[in-house]
Amino acid sequence: MSALAAAAAWPRSGIWAGRVAAYRDRLEPLGPPVVEGKLVRMVGLTLEAVGCRAAVGSRCHIVSPLGGRIEAEVVGFAGERLYLMPTGTLHGLEPESRVIPLADSTAVGVGPELLGRVVDGAGKPLDGKGPINYSDWRSLAGRSFNPLSRQPIREPLDVGVRSINALLSVGRGQRLGLFAGSGVGKSVLLGMMTRFTEADVIVVGLIGERGREVKEFVQKILGESGLARAVVVATPADHPPLMRLHGAMLATSIAEYFRDQGHQVLLLMDSLTRFAQAQREIALAINEPPATKGYPPSVFAKLPQLVERAGNGEEGGGSITAFYTVLAEGDDTNDPIADAARAILDGHVVLSREIADAGHYPAIDIEASVSRAMSDITEAGHREAARRFKQVYSTYQRNRDLISVGAYQRGSDPRIDEAIAMNPRQMAFLQQDMNQSVNLADSVGALLTLTAETQKPR
Repeated sequence: MSALAAAAAWPRSGIWAGRVAAYRDRLEPLGPPVVEGKLVRMVGLTLEAVGCRAAVGSRCHIVSPLGGRIEAEVVGFAGERLYLMPTGTLHGLEPESRVIPLADSTAVGVGPELLGRVVDGAGKPLDGKGPINYSDWRSLAGRSFNPLSRQPIREPLDVGVRSINALLSVGRGQRLGLFAGSGVGKSVLLGMMTRFTEADVIVVGLIGERGREVKEFVQKILGESGLARAVVVATPADHPPLMRLHGAMLATSIAEYFRDQGHQVLLLMDSLTRFAQAQREIALAINEPPATKGYPPSVFAKLPQLVERAGNGEEGGGSITAFYTVLAEGDDTNDPIADAARAILDGHVVLSREIADAGHYPAIDIEASVSRAMSDITEAGHREAARRFKQVYSTYQRNRDLISVGAYQRGSDPRIDEAIAMNPRQMAFLQQDMNQSVNLADSVGALLTLTAETQKPR
């Protein structure tokens, strides 16, 4: 019989009963003792430990014999071995370092104290404004709720960009992807929507991008007034893959917190591709077999887990309208991540390098872009005008080569004649300066005026 069991069996009277009860009350909250392990192998960023037990997703401290300490997360196991990935630098680690599992280490701090702050993937401040005293804690993985209790997308959202407002209308609570190759202007377009979109709170996740872009985004795009209602989570490309993964999840947890408080939240993530690449690095490091163009299956499982956390909340609550940038490698919009993202998002805006090279900004390819919520949030007249605009625009694009070389004879086809006549005004409609905001009502009004001038084909 253990000492604690023997004490529990002691008669509950007299001075001994009181002393035993006091000691028992002090011992019970301590829980079972923590069993430490040791570090036995390190390959790349993968650490292997034996001698201890910890759940996948939990954290451990790794303490070297010289006193150095880093934090790592359990990402897998095989037999008696735990696979861990560091959240910081591995410099100074030695063989036989102690591995100490941590209790209840998956919660992250959230709260209104985050407004106006810039933090890393662990929630630590990067802006030099001192520590953050969090008022609430949430799971990094979020929570799931019954999809039938999620309120539908009912009302349009003004994003301040004329071509999107009029032709690709966005609904409050929608998840939209910005698909583009490198250097085509997706960050500029994201910045425009950051400044011009109507929202109570803005949460920005800068995941795996260049470090210099963090300061530029905070100072040039948000500014002091924008930062006052925003939270920026920054995990640049030089951070470990686990921290890049956590940065995206933390930004989503913060957005969920404000949504649960009844706020209308705008979540901007640049980029979803870097999130997927971080998961790929982790999965390959623990020997998960690659499936599609080097991406293991866990990557395609993680993407919907992240994206589905955004959107409208339960009836009567707030919403998260999310914009995710998706980097099309080699301008291939059918690459595995772009294809997977397109399937789970509520629409996509495709930016074209050809259009950008012509000096046309924002370089939105109207023919390749779609908003799946547009039919539910717009009136019949607006939808008909948008359909009419795209028909005329597509007619010109299909015959552009013939028109450019002079091979088309005016009068041969009334539809092409109409497209040629309307093309200058359509191009002017689609272009917009990065510092100019066009609200939803003006965007729709300009579209209706423009389409009223077209002649219906005979």
